[in-house]
Formats: sequence, C-alpha cells, structure tokens
Amino acid sequence: MPVDPLWNSKRARELAAQRQTGALIRLGREHRGWTLAALGGRLGCSPATVSRLERRGRIVDFALVQRAALEVGVPRHILATSLVPPSPTAAAATTVSASPRPAEEDLMRRRTFLTATAAAGPTALLTGLDDALANTPEPAGAGPLDARLAAARDLYDRGAHRHLLASIPGLLADGHAAVSSRSSLDQARLSAVYSLASAVLIKLGTYDRARLTADRARTWAEASGSPLAAAAAARELAIVLRHQDQHAAAQRLMTSAATAVEATGLRTEASLAAYAQMLCTLAYTAARGGQRADALAMTEEARRAARRLPSVAPAGRLFSISPAAVDLYAVGIHWALGDAGAALEAGKNLRAAQFSTAERRARMGTDMARAWWAWNRPEQTARSLLDAYRASPGEVRDRPAIRGIVQQLADRYPRVGGVPELRAAVARSV
Repeated sequence: MPVDPLWNSKRARELAAQRQTGALIRLGREHRGWTLAALGGRLGCSPATVSRLERRGRIVDFALVQRAALEVGVPRHILATSLVPPSPTAAAATTVSASPRPAEEDLMRRRTFLTATAAAGPTALLTGLDDALANTPEPAGAGPLDARLAAARDLYDRGAHRHLLASIPGLLADGHAAVSSRSSLDQARLSAVYSLASAVLIKLGTYDRARLTADRARTWAEASGSPLAAAAAARELAIVLRHQDQHAAAQRLMTSAATAVEATGLRTEASLAAYAQMLCTLAYTAARGGQRADALAMTEEARRAARRLPSVAPAGRLFSISPAAVDLYAVGIHWALGDAGAALEAGKNLRAAQFSTAERRARMGTDMARAWWAWNRPEQTARSLLDAYRASPGEVRDRPAIRGIVQQLADRYPRVGGVPELRAAVARSV
C-alpha cells in the first residue's frame, strides 16, 4: 500500500524527528478533515482526551497513542521514530576534555562502570534504566549487537538480574543507533532488547516500568513486521497487564498474538515453539482470571503443539518451550485455579534435567513450592525453594511473591529444615 505523500513531507519528518507524536496525530487528523469528536468516536474516548493526547509532550497511555496514530494513517516507521527517546543534549556531547582518551581506555572505563553498576543495589540500577528510557544514551559501540543480546539473554536465563539490568542501557543505546537504518532486522533487534527489559522488570515486580518497555517492544516489533518479535512483545505486555489485574485485556492480547503466529502456518520449529508459548501464556492468563474451562482447554492445545518440539529446548531459542515446559505451566495453571492437588500431580514427574536453563529449573522449584505451600506442607515448600535457590538464586531472592512465601515460612515455621538458609538468602540485597 503506497504511503500518503503527507508522511514524506518536511513537516511530518520534522515532527517525527522532534518526537512530537501528538502533533503527528493532529497532522493526520486534520489532513483527513476529522474533528476531535470524530477521532474520539473512532477511539472510544472524548474530544477532550484527543485534544490532550495531541498537545501533551509526555506520553502517558502508549496504547491509546498507537491506536490514534494508526487510525489517522501515521505509517509505523514514522510512529516508531517519533517514539524514540531523545538523544543526550548537544551540550553533553560537546564537553571538552584536556586530552582525548584512547579507545582502549574508554573500553576499560565502560567495563569498570558495568562491573561497579552491577554490584549496586536495585534502586541504583533502576535509576540508570529510567535515565536510559527517558534519554537514550550515546551509542556504546561495544561489539556486535546480536552477540551482546545473546549474552544478555544468557544473563536472564541464569537469573543474573543485577548484571542484566546494568547491561540494558548500553543495549538500548546501540539498538536505537542501529534502527536509523530503517532495517526491519534492526527494528526487531531493538524490540527484543525492550522485551528482555520487560521480562526482567516483571521478575523484580516493577510493573509500571515493565509496561513502558513492553509498549515500546510492541511498537518496534510492529515496525519490523516480524511475527516472532511481535509475539514476544505481546507476551510481555500481557504478563504486565495480568499483574495489573487487567485479565480481560491480557487475554484478548494473547488470543490475538496466538492467532497471528498460527497464521504463519507453523512450518518451522521456531514458529511452532512461539505458538505453544502463546497458548501456555494464554492458558495461565485465563486461569488467573478464573476461567477454568478456557485455561484447561488451552493447556491441552499447547501440549498437542509441543509434542512436535524437542524434549529439551535448543539453547538460544527465543521461546524455550518443550513438552516438559508445558507440564510446568500446568503446575502454575492448576495453582492459579486454586487446585493445589492437581498442580502437584501435574508436576510430580518433572525433573531439572528436562530444562535447558537455570531460570526454568529454578522456576520448577518455585512453582512446586507455591503448590506445596497452598497444600500446607512447609517442609516440602522449603525443600522446593532450596532447589530453586541452588539452581538460580535470583529466582528466589528477586521475585516479590517468592520472597513473600519465604517470609511466611520464617514467621510460622522458623525451625523447619532449610528455612533459616532461605531467610538469610532473601535478606541479601538484589
């Protein structure tokens, strides 16, 4: 479909470069001859809301902004450009030093900074991420983005949340620098960085930040046209919505994502794994919303899809789903439905060797612990949590819900084996 000449005009390009998304929406609305009320009617909101959206410099509701922009015809690549955070100010970029540092020294300084930042507490790390989300840092140029993104995913898989948070600002800086190429592959890479940021923020329970990064992941995924990037971004956003008690919205989003992946034909293992993952997330979302029949039906559909996948997910796959992983989801689904007995039955044959990453092995422990705790079995709960901690300390130490179980164990059963060790573990800073 040809792009309207309006969006190739100097005015449109300037507004996009100035990050004036609201002004772009106004430009498109007026170009179509629509009133504020007409656009509001299409969006299901008041004319005053549209007016505020067009005039506001700071975006509050990314979902509404994206809907409005696409409704008035703003092309996705123009929209994505307008949503990029501003680069550092020119003044910061022109600071004069007495003598230029060699490249090796710059690299060493970056490594030293990364190590020091990773050793900091969560508040400092989150502040650094907030700064990067508000103002894109200067490109770090620390190596190929694909390799660094793979290393960041490995940090996530190991539960090294502190080091992962420290690495994300640099990934965002280089990812944003790369998308100036308008390459769909570079756009998909940037979406992947934002999705990974959302995933770790969800682990830490910082859902407002995770909502922001998930929204940006979706924007860049849609710009790239990659169904797998879109699926990953949709999944992170659905998880955030679920934690914000927006179960219906999360379920609609995951239903749409699963349908979109299915429409690819599921001809490759990667697309089949994405489909099975979408079904698992959809099933768990339905369970948290109290929809038993839908949750169990989606679980069975995920099992059928996963039968065509390897018994252990290959390293580096975007969606590390497998038949055993579906069974692990079933543990959580039954727990969410309030049936701890069925959850324990679903997980009774699971073994750590069935999972390729420390994060999944630890997740097996924490999910079984939740079921044992609901079944009022403190000894088994503590044992499962210790298994999880030994697989990946961050999965126990960093997740608020799991720390809550440890605290309850410590308060009610302080002498049960393993509880003192668990209490000491979660007392340490993230």
